[in-house]
Amino acid sequence: MRSYQKLRTAVPQLVVSQEEEEEEEEDAATSTPTARSRLAPWWVGSGLLVTAVLLSTITVWVLRQVSGGWHGPVPPSQCHLVPESHRYDCYPERSVVVTQELCESRGCCFVETPPAAGGKRGVPWCFYPPDFPSYTLQSLNQTALGMAGLLVRREKAYYPQDIPTLRMDVEFQTDTRLHIKITDAAKPRYEVPLEVPQATKRAENPIYSLEFSREPFGVLLRRRGTGTVLLNTTVAPLIFADQFLQISTALPSRFLYGLGEHRSTLLHSLDWNTLTLWARDVAPTESFNLYGAHPFYLLMEEGGDAHGVFLLNSNAMEVALQPAPGLTWRTIGGVLDFYIFLGPDPNMVIQQYQEVIGFPAMPPLWALGFHLCRWGYGSSNDTWQTVRAMRNFQIPQDAQWNDIDYMDGYRDFTFDPQKFASLPSLVGDLHKHGQHYVMILDPGISSTSPHGSYWPFDEGLRRGLFLNTSQGQPLIGQVWPGYTAFPDFSNADTRRWWLENLQRFHAHVPFDGLWIDMNEPSNFMDGSEEGCPPGELDSPPYTPAVLGNSLSAKTVCASAQQNASVHYNLHNLYGLMEAEATASALIQIRGKRPFVISRSTFPSQGRYSGHWLGDNRSQWKDMYYSIPGMLSFSLFGIPLVGADICGFSGSTSEELCTRWMQLGAFYPFARNHNTQNEKAQDPTAFTPAARTAMKDVLLTRYSLLPFLYTLFHRAHLQGETVARPLFFEFPWDKATYGLDRQFLWGQSLLVTPVLEPGVDSVTGYFPRGVWYDFYTGSSVNSSGEMLKLSAPLEHLNLHLREGSILPTQKPSTTSKASRGNPLRLVVALSPRATAWGDLFWDDGESLDTFEQGNYSYLVFNATENIFTSNVLHASAEATSVTIDAVSIYGVQEPPSKVLLNGREQPFSYLDNQVLTVSSLGLGLAQGFSLQWL
Repeated sequence: MRSYQKLRTAVPQLVVSQEEEEEEEEDAATSTPTARSRLAPWWVGSGLLVTAVLLSTITVWVLRQVSGGWHGPVPPSQCHLVPESHRYDCYPERSVVVTQELCESRGCCFVETPPAAGGKRGVPWCFYPPDFPSYTLQSLNQTALGMAGLLVRREKAYYPQDIPTLRMDVEFQTDTRLHIKITDAAKPRYEVPLEVPQATKRAENPIYSLEFSREPFGVLLRRRGTGTVLLNTTVAPLIFADQFLQISTALPSRFLYGLGEHRSTLLHSLDWNTLTLWARDVAPTESFNLYGAHPFYLLMEEGGDAHGVFLLNSNAMEVALQPAPGLTWRTIGGVLDFYIFLGPDPNMVIQQYQEVIGFPAMPPLWALGFHLCRWGYGSSNDTWQTVRAMRNFQIPQDAQWNDIDYMDGYRDFTFDPQKFASLPSLVGDLHKHGQHYVMILDPGISSTSPHGSYWPFDEGLRRGLFLNTSQGQPLIGQVWPGYTAFPDFSNADTRRWWLENLQRFHAHVPFDGLWIDMNEPSNFMDGSEEGCPPGELDSPPYTPAVLGNSLSAKTVCASAQQNASVHYNLHNLYGLMEAEATASALIQIRGKRPFVISRSTFPSQGRYSGHWLGDNRSQWKDMYYSIPGMLSFSLFGIPLVGADICGFSGSTSEELCTRWMQLGAFYPFARNHNTQNEKAQDPTAFTPAARTAMKDVLLTRYSLLPFLYTLFHRAHLQGETVARPLFFEFPWDKATYGLDRQFLWGQSLLVTPVLEPGVDSVTGYFPRGVWYDFYTGSSVNSSGEMLKLSAPLEHLNLHLREGSILPTQKPSTTSKASRGNPLRLVVALSPRATAWGDLFWDDGESLDTFEQGNYSYLVFNATENIFTSNVLHASAEATSVTIDAVSIYGVQEPPSKVLLNGREQPFSYLDNQVLTVSSLGLGLAQGFSLQWL
């Protein structure tokens, strides 16, 4: 919290800007530029009190520098003047009751404040004084891509193995992307083995400017267009020890999103909120670290601009948020490797983020159909009976799944020879009906079968493919089959062994997709059957606020040895590495696009798998929390995401399951799944009225598959989101910033589900503009307001945004059957009578269809009473599909006639201003125009 910028004093604080550095000669890199009069932006706007505080501490800072360090108590006059919201925690350990003596031993301020309500952490009692020592920017030199600097710490911080000299590399990679990496200048450290783009030239016209404070070191990043300060790391000292890395920044607003995986509202609270990132098997619960780790946040600035920050670090981590507003990154290994994305709108931020981590894979079309599963079918015949019941009621279903009860003794790559003897026949029947089969796999490999009886373990042991203890022996934990070993997916040989196992099993049960669970990795023991050894990996100097207070809680030892590094570094990557191996194996086995759903995730996971939100409960609040969960994973570049519809654990009700099926029909990944020993919750298990409501909403989803599939193509091609928050489309409207009970598909389809019991209406926010009822075409012109909508149990509210065109299709009970049905284009005119939309079409399953040109792409436009369909690219797949109808919402006056390619065509026009032209019979591959006069 010290003034790291120059003030009107004689204090020799050194500040250098990006522009100044570009003008300096390399041999002048360590010189002192002329002081400039500027208050540090983090306290501007905080009032005269904060300014006075910092001005009053300059003298103390000078004394510290002159005397070479002062280790006594900080004078209370300095500490009490620091505003509570700006107190950055100097003693974040949760296992210690912080006393004044402990705090002052670190050279920090100690001021008691009333405890926070509900037992939560509040204002820290121990916090950094304005003159706490940090690094000095000793030199800064130009490089081809930006700058390289040397940071030196003259006084040790309070964690062991403090690193005295750091190297900072700055790359102006693009006009909207900045890369800053800080690491040990003397020796290499672990870095995340993630493929990232390498810049080849320096950005020519960046929309950001960068400044540095030399003494003490700090970074100040601004947006050129507005002057908004996006990062200001001068608010607290940089600490870089071997197992404790910490850097803080002021934030330009309180509108912060991301930082997963957690159960929370979409918009994070900055009220002393700590978010821990360490993959953990636990049912989704508020404040717990959950299955995945995503050290990325998006922040909305005042005025509607947005930026994002990604810390490429896979070690155990926590991110502390405070109301200043401010943020502190704390991680216990690796390096500080930051990517900053300047947007300037939120959609562009996410696209720029995915340019670094990779765009998501294009899923097969059947992955977007309805999936059904449960733990506890009991047998393949019982599973088959559920499939037949769904067919009998003509309820759409693309995939049938099985949980671990299909296995023989819960062992991977086996199936129960008695209860699931007919499994191969079931899978064959699914395939005959255009359906697919997905099975679960856990990473834990049973280690207790007699030698020679279980090839996966015997062969893995022979090749040395499992995680080892620090003593070099296979680490044995316990999961569903009992004692287990854990494959090391960082080893290329393990990935080959994984493929071989899947090939052997596929020869008996020709599965189509894989569900990889328990891959945090989960362990029913803490560490291993022998515990974990003493040492700095399993008992580091600082442990983030992980559930269980130990890195080994319900997982393997952090000291476990892997091919690429120790598990301490690789834990958060375990699910990603398994997903990559699994997707690769599926491609080699089936020769088609892979379908993988993973529980544990890390940045770039979308390239290999989707995600479901874990073991939720059959409760109304769990249904609500699925929306911010889904939207957060859209931010993380994993668009194929959904929650267990109707809830996994506990017993659902008919009302809850009906409402959840309506919401779940609009998850990008839609699967109904529940646990054993609970009543069935598939659509056939309910009354005719509920069953019909569920069937109808699934038919609505299937009618929208051409639109949804096109959204996934755009996600794959350029990183657009599929399900997205309203503020992505209306960033200038602050009323949308906290909305997480509604969401959009793409730019244009607004979903407003019922999330409460016993109601027949729902209130939703409609941003300014015209919105059309999806089903009827009736319009509402909103000024940006909350509207009450009728919502009887059988109805889900869907609205189309003005200016959009959606391709829809007559639905069938599978995506394969639907593909041959005629299309209907729905046009939602703006007040200026314009609209736009597109359609991507291919065979739905082949690899790299876009890259190889085996696709069709159409663009639809409406302007001045003329609708046009333009074929920009065509393939053979388009010849078997027709466009049968065009419905145009918002035609202000009844037309006298309609012309199709210049020839009159019959039409209908309703009082709610909907024009429909039917029986067109136009081939998808032929362009056409439709004019109404």
